[in-house]
Amino acid sequence: MTAELSALVITSASIGFFHTLFGPDHYVPFIMMSWARKWSAAKTILVTLLCWFGHIGSSVVLGLIGVALGLAVKRLEIVESFRGNLAAWLLVAFGLAYLVWGLRRAFRSQAHTHNHVHAGQDSHTHTHSHFLEHTHIHNSFDSAQARPEQGRGDRNKTTLSITPWVLFAIFVFGPCEPLIPIVMYPAAKNSLFGLVMVTCVFGGTTIATMLSLVLLSRAGVNLIPLAGAQRFAHAVAGATILLCGLAIQFLGL
Repeated sequence: MTAELSALVITSASIGFFHTLFGPDHYVPFIMMSWARKWSAAKTILVTLLCWFGHIGSSVVLGLIGVALGLAVKRLEIVESFRGNLAAWLLVAFGLAYLVWGLRRAFRSQAHTHNHVHAGQDSHTHTHSHFLEHTHIHNSFDSAQARPEQGRGDRNKTTLSITPWVLFAIFVFGPCEPLIPIVMYPAAKNSLFGLVMVTCVFGGTTIATMLSLVLLSRAGVNLIPLAGAQRFAHAVAGATILLCGLAIQFLGL
């Protein structure tokens, strides 16, 4: 490895670390989603890896296209700026939508009581929420009543399962601005080894920093007694992601 490439590798590692550390969009969404939706550590890591791959991969592809077409770094920076604005607004939109959904879920999950009277039977009270599944245990009458709630539960699971893919789409649009000039330099010199080395170092540093911040913060949040606020966990997560997107868009984080 030449001294020039060594300096480029060290630069890649440094920029990858600080780019991730000072970019809250690299870890805040995963911390909040993991807490609100009670993801396991394994699922949190998997979703973070998926989004990292989209984030790094899209910028590498763009950088290589720039080299192939002979585009200047300045032109690619314009494209990256557009992608950055788009990703920030997508994060804002996702946070706002998740906030509204979380508030609706919180209010619908508040338990309340109904009085039921069935023919030939004594009346009874039944406590439930309009969000969580519930069943009436009254012979054949109840199995018919349970079906609509079962469908609602399935819809909730479907709604929740698309969230990692929404985050992935946002991160694909999200630019990795420092990577393009770093990648283009060895690529322009036809150094495949340098190109692979620089990309791997930058990407490895980025994901290591992301996972460290996500998992440490996740562990810290889980130690805080937040049982009373758990009903509003999704709303809090949405609000935090919304603020994160606004901070990126208007404060340049």
